[in-house]
Amino acid sequence: MSNAPARLLGLTICLVVIPVYAETVLEDRTADLGLALGNGQACWADLNSDGWSDLCAGGTAWLNQGGESFARLADGLGTIVAADFDNDGFVDLFSWSSLQVFRNTGGTGFSPVPLPELPRSVSRGACWGDFNGDGFVDLYVGGYEDWDAGITYPDMILMNERGTGFRLAWSEVRYRARGVTACDFDQDGDLDIYVSNYRLQPNVLWLNDGSGQFRDAAAEHNALATSEGFEGGHSIGAAWGDFDGDGLMDLFAGNFAHVDSRGDQPKSRFLRNLGPEQGYHFQDLGTCGVFYQESYASPAAGDYDNDGDLDLYFTTVYGVASFGRHNYPVLYRNDGGFTFGDATAAAGVAEQPPTYQAAWADFDQDGDLDLVTAGKLFVNQGTEGHWLGVRLYGDGQTVNWCAVGAQVRIRLPDRTLTRQVEAGTGEGNQNDLTLHFGLGYHSEPVTLEILWPGGGMQTIPDVPVDRIVAVRRGGQ
Repeated sequence: MSNAPARLLGLTICLVVIPVYAETVLEDRTADLGLALGNGQACWADLNSDGWSDLCAGGTAWLNQGGESFARLADGLGTIVAADFDNDGFVDLFSWSSLQVFRNTGGTGFSPVPLPELPRSVSRGACWGDFNGDGFVDLYVGGYEDWDAGITYPDMILMNERGTGFRLAWSEVRYRARGVTACDFDQDGDLDIYVSNYRLQPNVLWLNDGSGQFRDAAAEHNALATSEGFEGGHSIGAAWGDFDGDGLMDLFAGNFAHVDSRGDQPKSRFLRNLGPEQGYHFQDLGTCGVFYQESYASPAAGDYDNDGDLDLYFTTVYGVASFGRHNYPVLYRNDGGFTFGDATAAAGVAEQPPTYQAAWADFDQDGDLDLVTAGKLFVNQGTEGHWLGVRLYGDGQTVNWCAVGAQVRIRLPDRTLTRQVEAGTGEGNQNDLTLHFGLGYHSEPVTLEILWPGGGMQTIPDVPVDRIVAVRRGGQ
């Protein structure tokens, strides 16, 4: 089976032929591809700017060799999220496990960036985003806990000093944060932040005023992701996504949920964005088919079967008979109308071990999403659906080079597909910065509607499908 890899030449990209399979199956190709992955959280990003998505996992950065193999680039990086903080065209790294920024040295390696004196902290996740609208990505770092010592560590915002370094803009001991993920859910041009908190504490929806000043609007927008009788849940990670194809960014909040002396604790749930007519409040739809397991952990959204609906892979903390309970990661197929079904066995990823690792990317550019989880890279063996990959670039002045925070919409006859460029999802993972649209049986050219950070709109008509296209802010 041979596919011609897509090459970026503005919008002139070679066509990739999609093989047709009776079922979409994810196959473990880790060893074949030369990878030796740890089980820690994973991040996809093009580290050497050659157009191929590379992988960071287990503290190691792996360079993608044209979709056919991987080569080790650097070790000892910790657990990271990635974006271009100095707008030089090369993606930099933030290790939330060691609270260290690494500057990309032209795609050949990484060097530490000095940070200001920071309060002592332990983190379980972070995300990049241009929070103050100056064209440079900043960092929100979640603070967790030392349970034995009775210490809760602070969340922090590190503001980017226009690519020269960072300053500590804010820190606060509020709750015990696990996952951190950002989205312009109200489409006002600035990134808002959702923080998943543990220990039955309420989740936080930080609403951005456009200047990098935030207020907690979780209760106001019905985004606490909890149940009656509880202030919050044991949230570990959340994932933004337009799960119903209405052009609005919804939210899946993942909850670890005991049933014990403290009651029937809040389960994971989908929060549907109700749009501008209802103030971008969320409707709590409940589990929508996500069946109960006690130890759910980190979710990752992606359309693995190219039918246009965002599916959900959801990891677990317990494994076989841990604490007398069997908890396995689950791949939930989106069947439309906020109805999700178990596709784990059919897709070939049944009975994976405990993991917080879950991230999607079309690393081999064959038109379908591949999954890294549980220390393995599962390669998608094909799907019938058409597709489009969209790689956005900012101008490095008003919009950060990686276009983190941008949203792209494609309006089909029966729905609107929405994807966003995000640098942090679930608990400390990162999906690829290249946006993947499954288009089902839609084979005709599409129009891209791009909402850039800052609120600028750009429309690009007549984009052919079944390829990857690159779009730069203000150009094509």
